[in-house]
Amino acid sequence: MPASALMNVMIAAARKAGRSLARDFGEVEHLQVSVKGPANFVSAADLKAEDIIFKELSKARPGYGFLMEERGEIEGVDKTHRWIVDPLDGTTNFLHGIPHFAISIGLEREGVLVAGVVYNPATDELFTAEKGKGAFLNDKRRLRVAARKALADAVVVTGIPHRGRPGHPRFMQEMSTVMMEVAGLRRSGSAALDLAYVAAGRYDGYWERNLKPWDLAAGIVLVREAGGLVSDVSGKDTALATGDVLAGNSAITKALLTLLAH
Repeated sequence: MPASALMNVMIAAARKAGRSLARDFGEVEHLQVSVKGPANFVSAADLKAEDIIFKELSKARPGYGFLMEERGEIEGVDKTHRWIVDPLDGTTNFLHGIPHFAISIGLEREGVLVAGVVYNPATDELFTAEKGKGAFLNDKRRLRVAARKALADAVVVTGIPHRGRPGHPRFMQEMSTVMMEVAGLRRSGSAALDLAYVAAGRYDGYWERNLKPWDLAAGIVLVREAGGLVSDVSGKDTALATGDVLAGNSAITKALLTLLAH
């Protein structure tokens, strides 16, 4: 199915920022050997990618508002539309030369998420979805969430709170509960790609707490358009507001909700 004009705008912005990140990622791999490390360089790469996305989207859709990781909230003249952008989700991976990071661009119309793009420039995988039109990988393959029904067969991905983040004891409790029931537990370091992988049927389920809207917006559209469910960790449709997320097919999300409620 040919991409809509709107989707073409989002893809163009993601690919342009992706080229910038891919070049910087090549540099990071060289910087690994330096004692100082590439942390400042990565912050600059992040800002540069956000700048590209901001300029591209502003040019194509003047007046739309923004919620961006670095710039924060930018009011648009058009109050009905808002871009929700993470220019580099998976910064720690990027910093360590691990090729698992993504650009995430979501679009909200009158408070409803209507389109999403998640792009990993290191693998050139482009996940796209528009409300009511399905989810796709690289414009070709239609995405469907996995069909596994039992947690015992499921590979579930999560996010582990790192140093300085809240919720360590609760996470340890949740992890020990879930890992007793599933075929495998994973932690990838990019919430946007975790949701994209759920949409693609690679992971069967996903939960994480304390995220930001820009980590989730595009991925939520992907999972829903791939036939999956996304809620917060108690089953309510407030993931974007609370930052707590749970995703998968209906059987797996139901089973995870039950486990995480204990």
